Amino acid sequence: MTDARNSRIKHYSLHITQSKLFVLPSQMTPPNYDVIIIGGSYSGLSAAMALGRSLRKVLVIDSGLPCNRQTPHSHNFITHDGRKPAEIAALAKEQLTQYSTIDFHNGIATKGKKVGDIFEITTEADETFHGSKLIFATGIRDILPNIPGFAECWGISVIHCPYCHGYEVRNKKTGVLANGDVAFEYVSLISNWTKDLTLFTNGKSTLSSDQTRMLGKHNINVIEKEVQKVDHNDGQVRSVIFKDNSEFILDAVYARVPFEQHCPIPQQLGCELTELRYIKTDAMQRTNIPGVYACGDNASPMRTVANAVSAGTATGMMLNKEMVVTSFI
Repeated sequence: MTDARNSRIKHYSLHITQSKLFVLPSQMTPPNYDVIIIGGSYSGLSAAMALGRSLRKVLVIDSGLPCNRQTPHSHNFITHDGRKPAEIAALAKEQLTQYSTIDFHNGIATKGKKVGDIFEITTEADETFHGSKLIFATGIRDILPNIPGFAECWGISVIHCPYCHGYEVRNKKTGVLANGDVAFEYVSLISNWTKDLTLFTNGKSTLSSDQTRMLGKHNINVIEKEVQKVDHNDGQVRSVIFKDNSEFILDAVYARVPFEQHCPIPQQLGCELTELRYIKTDAMQRTNIPGVYACGDNASPMRTVANAVSAGTATGMMLNKEMVVTSFI
């Protein structure tokens, strides 16, 4: 009797294994979503559309605080040139609502871990979501200098990208806040949009003698005084005031500021960063962690809406292809 019973159990167990039926341990939770996208701005929304149109169940977690929220207009994005960034995002979300498999959650994702083949994401409000794959479209956080008035003008008249904003301040009296090799490269680029250009090194210049000579050749003045504040009117620069109380009147300032990853979860999961502190991805937007992708400003210095949309769309397509291939073979 015992041998017969053991034989039946063995046969039953073999049948279950061959049928690929199994019971998850009690601490494991089946994934709620095929893909969780953290970050619901242009790159994240574009990835969501590509995946929604691929019949994937998707959750987009977003804080509603994009880094360009102060920027009045978006440019160099064909069909949307001159529109407010918030309007572009709102239209994208409206269009995504037609895909029943795409859900949105307003919150800040703060923790992430992998349990088996499932990713678990926890928000600031202690809500938990599970997904088979992750996309980080979380952007970066600019670290602004402690200069009064700078933050209020950031993205409006204190700007970072001539391709996004240069046309609007073309031929205007413009300053560049930078120093050293970065300053030289930046000034030479900005000179394409205006010849009325001054470099503020905010302290002793670290330009080489050859760089200083080249700037002089192009009539670009170098001011080594330390900046005290940016005088402005509702974000529109009026002047730069130095610590000796002297003033330089101008219309716009370009500045390159350091940044950090906006979301800590990629590094919690072990995602590698590049030397420039972007999330490291391959040509398919994959990170070094299987099942984890990244796109947009967090993974590329090409910081424009158009590039973010392109990267998000490509990421959604590449991720769906990976899922199709994995399930097909």
